[in-house]
Amino acid sequence: MTDRRMLARRFETERPRLRAVATQLLGSPADADDAVQETWLRLERVDAAGIDNLEAWLTTVVSRVCLDVLRAPRRTREHSWQVAPWRDEPVADDADPAELVVQSDRISTALLVLLETLSPAERIALVLHDVFGRSFDEVAVALDRSPEAARQLASRARRRVRGAEEPVRPARERGRRIVDAWLAAAQHGDLDALLGLLDDGAVLRADYGTSTQLVEGSRAIAEQAVLSGRLAGHSTPVLIGGRPGVAAMVHGRVVSIMAFELDGDRIVSLDVLADPERLASIGADRIVGDVSD
Repeated sequence: MTDRRMLARRFETERPRLRAVATQLLGSPADADDAVQETWLRLERVDAAGIDNLEAWLTTVVSRVCLDVLRAPRRTREHSWQVAPWRDEPVADDADPAELVVQSDRISTALLVLLETLSPAERIALVLHDVFGRSFDEVAVALDRSPEAARQLASRARRRVRGAEEPVRPARERGRRIVDAWLAAAQHGDLDALLGLLDDGAVLRADYGTSTQLVEGSRAIAEQAVLSGRLAGHSTPVLIGGRPGVAAMVHGRVVSIMAFELDGDRIVSLDVLADPERLASIGADRIVGDVSD
């Protein structure tokens, strides 16, 4: 496999699969694209003639790239902007967590919260084997572990995810209640109600693409929410990277999404994305349009 053009064509054929793997592992389409691009760069640097199974090699490399990303300290500070509809249907109690990942985008995003409780190695083992059907031999290569160790990681991950399912519904119900109360208070200009929802030290961070904004303190955030009351009237609850959030629409287009970080019944931070290019890249119009229909 020495023809670089042929290699590039093969890689492009594999790209959708690699992106799907990386998205499930990282929870962020943008991070997934970066991981796939890094995989291509690594492929360009090796002697492709020595690769017997390109599909397995690419799976291993993209998994290792994702593993490095998951282990990086910055992951503790960043959140996914993956948007999903917020519907009220309960998840079946006896459903397999890994099966839920592949059944629908809605459940996949909600389950992302549970996957975040796993160690990077557990997450790799569970997703590669249970979701994408890779053998434990392949998983072991990706993790630089023995097949038996990879099997044990996946088994432990399943137990932890199932054990974490129990508190998810009450947490989501509380999040939905707070989101609904926020929208109602903002729409009616109820400053006191907004202050009652916000932690005193709450922080709002907004990304507009060409500029960013930082608003600190509950009163400053509440006052800004009142000024944006009309937008609240055109907003709908969504899940953003598994977090409670809202999407605002104007003339059928999503103009911003806002994710809430909660501590109990108080909002401690809000992250706003209003960059048109990034909103388009995550397919916000399509996803939120499905909710509104």
